[in-house]
Amino acid sequence: MALDHQRAIDWVDERIVEKSGRVAVLFLVLTLVFTAGLGNVSTEAGTEQFAEDIPANQALEDVNREFGASFESDPGSTQLIQRSQNVLSKPSLLEMLRTQEALEEKQGLRVSSTSSAATVVAGTLDPEATTLETQITAIERATPSEIRAAVRENAGNPALTGTLSNDFNRRSASASATIGVVQHDIPGYESSGSAGQGGTSPLTPIQQQAQRVVAATSDDITVFGSGVTADEFGSVITDSLLIVTPAAVVFIVFFLVVAYRDLLDLLLGMLSLLMAIIWTFGFLGLAGIPFSQMMIAVPPLLLAVGIDFGIHAINRYREDKADGNDIDGAMRLATDQLLVAFFIVTGTTVIGFLSNLVSDLAPIRDFGIVAAVGIIFTFLIFGIFLPAAKVWIDRRRDGWPIPTFSESPLGAEGSRLGEALRGGVVVAGKAPAVFLVLVVLLSAGAGAYATGVDTSFSQEDFLPPEETPAYLDVLPEPFAPSEYSVVATLNFLEDKFETTQGGSATIYWQTNMERNTALEEIHRAGDDPPNSFVQSGGRADSQSIVTVIQSQAARDPEFRAVVDRNDADGNGIPDRNLGDVYAALMDTPARSQAVDYLSDDRRSTRITYSTKATASQNAVTQDARTVAEKFRGGEDAAIATGNTVVFKAVSDLILQSAIASLLYALGATVAFLVFVYWVVEGYPSLGVANTVPIAVAVALIAGTMRLLGISFNAFTATILAITIGLGIDYSVHVVHRFVDERREYPLFTALDRTVRGTGGALAGSMLTTTFGIGVLVLSLLQVLGQFGVLTALSIAYSFFVSLLVLPSVLVLWDRYQGHDPAVPIGHGTTSPDRGDGVAADGGVVSGANDTSSRAKRSDGGFASDASKPTSQSERRDGEFVSGANDTTSQLETKQTKAHATREER
Repeated sequence: MALDHQRAIDWVDERIVEKSGRVAVLFLVLTLVFTAGLGNVSTEAGTEQFAEDIPANQALEDVNREFGASFESDPGSTQLIQRSQNVLSKPSLLEMLRTQEALEEKQGLRVSSTSSAATVVAGTLDPEATTLETQITAIERATPSEIRAAVRENAGNPALTGTLSNDFNRRSASASATIGVVQHDIPGYESSGSAGQGGTSPLTPIQQQAQRVVAATSDDITVFGSGVTADEFGSVITDSLLIVTPAAVVFIVFFLVVAYRDLLDLLLGMLSLLMAIIWTFGFLGLAGIPFSQMMIAVPPLLLAVGIDFGIHAINRYREDKADGNDIDGAMRLATDQLLVAFFIVTGTTVIGFLSNLVSDLAPIRDFGIVAAVGIIFTFLIFGIFLPAAKVWIDRRRDGWPIPTFSESPLGAEGSRLGEALRGGVVVAGKAPAVFLVLVVLLSAGAGAYATGVDTSFSQEDFLPPEETPAYLDVLPEPFAPSEYSVVATLNFLEDKFETTQGGSATIYWQTNMERNTALEEIHRAGDDPPNSFVQSGGRADSQSIVTVIQSQAARDPEFRAVVDRNDADGNGIPDRNLGDVYAALMDTPARSQAVDYLSDDRRSTRITYSTKATASQNAVTQDARTVAEKFRGGEDAAIATGNTVVFKAVSDLILQSAIASLLYALGATVAFLVFVYWVVEGYPSLGVANTVPIAVAVALIAGTMRLLGISFNAFTATILAITIGLGIDYSVHVVHRFVDERREYPLFTALDRTVRGTGGALAGSMLTTTFGIGVLVLSLLQVLGQFGVLTALSIAYSFFVSLLVLPSVLVLWDRYQGHDPAVPIGHGTTSPDRGDGVAADGGVVSGANDTSSRAKRSDGGFASDASKPTSQSERRDGEFVSGANDTTSQLETKQTKAHATREER
């Protein structure tokens, strides 16, 4: 049996109609309050935000924090990338040295040291040249043949060859690219060790200044580093918003003009949308939640729901005015029905977004919270403020010189749109069961096909494209995108400086490194390397404290003697008195390398293994974990980490988040709808019927992802839950109106009125939001464009499924309930305990929404599916019933107040 909910609706109705001005002012004041929070919104960009709580990333941060000299500040570095026909020619060497000198002399760059291939060559020409000034002099005095000889002399020196591109030719002493390094001493700054880059970086202003210095001294050298990358991570958000937002506004305004066809209604709808955005992002600032790339998707989602609510509210109000009701009566009728529908839509949409809280990724959880709060704000603004403001305006608009183009509702009887929307009703009238079987088979096929959808996560997802699309280059300021270089530079570095190595995997091992067998265990772990690791001489190609010791021993006889004394088995790996070996190593030039692999307290170490370019993230991760198990202590002591491993862990979590949020959203949505339809309509089974089209839409959008080659990533991981949250909007409006119409009309008449009335508003909403969200494809972030396409498709799928599939579902539901299709509910013999809102004497009881004696239109039809006509819930015997829990005197009092208000006007 339906529970009483009408009293709360009547309370809201009273304030919307009788105190419309006060309500509107209250909402405008709250908008000012939330506007104050906009100034507190901070930004967070890049991949770090996704990896914060992942063990592999925490290990990576520990690696970068621990391995370095404790008495030195942890420096950040800037790379100087030089490109020319031959970077080892005399002019190019001088150009690099003079650039290094200009950077050292620039105040504010906090340069502690610089190094490059040019400094190595200069040091070979003049061993006493230890400053940039003397090194420049050494190069200037040298002949080209002397410079070539110095290059050849260092052909085996990693200090030179490690900075040169793959095309380095020893014989001709030439290379097309080289990398110089500038170290910055920034107190309190720890260079990022986590996967990727993000947010703001202390190096950003330094490297921006360095770019200006370099641009003034060289045409062949560019600045690159974490600060540059972080700057582009942040600016791509701003540029995307500047491109996407105006385009979205153009589409939205166009379709709203078509939907409203009235200037005041258009302005009111746009104001309400703006308020929803301000409230949401004001909340973002007040709650201290950073604005990340994922938050770019929040405004379009709020617009999607807000546009739907606005069109429905205005369209229903117009229907009720067309039935002969005055302003107050029409708005009461409209809000009586729509507040319930909006509440159901809001509840299911919030559930869809909050399902992201099950994710282990903090940005996805933040996105879910902000989107859910935004939807609640949208419900309040469009459910209360817009109707109140509409009443206030319509009472006064007769005296305003503003033309009204049309106030007819969308999908009116006899219109072409109304006829076009009836396809689902026609099918439902002929073979609903057969049609649904076909739909189930299609959905099952799409779902099975969707199991092949891939997952991905990479730094490039958060960076702009290497080349900005040509159609964006013609945009005027301030909409023209910035010039981006990071992706092009990354690709250049990969092409010019990578060999067969595709990357690396790191093992972070926490153990007593002075234990006699520690170095032997590191050495043995490289035996029989897995397939994804690069091999050298049958062993894994790696860098560790062992390789540092071996390299120093090979060129330092004195240190080699220390190693030999402490090498019991003679294999070149010390296995006793390791503390003495480390102490001797720290007294050699190899100390700077040793601190990269051995912690100060000698309680941890790192081993870096080179991986093949063709190896997948999954293969590298699995193999790295297999190798980690070879170390003493297993997974608890030795942790596989590195960017590849971290990104694979995030990718796995993305898939888990998508599946978990989908299951949670479906389960919670069904439970919510069953409960709400039991409370509101007395038919809990309607909740199940309501979710059928959404399940179909989810299967279709998942299958579309694979068809289009779109994988689950940081953005699209939320698409399935979003499809439920937004898609349920369409089916709720159809189901709720159908039940209301069914109490007055035969089955197929009720369906026909539903799809023409509600379907018209839904069509306007679908077109507006599909194009409004679809403009995300213009974003500079490819993944955001994919998200926009999928969201637009999910809305379109939900619309068509609701109008084509849902009528057949409702026909079968009506049969299941045992209703006579030729007789309206409440006018037949349905039993009073079924919960269908029909009293034993044929009157309407609580939960029936008091529609048995609705006001007839002048054309002989009935008023739209509002809860009660102008508060007159009169039964056939002339007595009032408890549909709104009102007694006769309460209803009469309400009518008297409404009449008095109109008289005063």
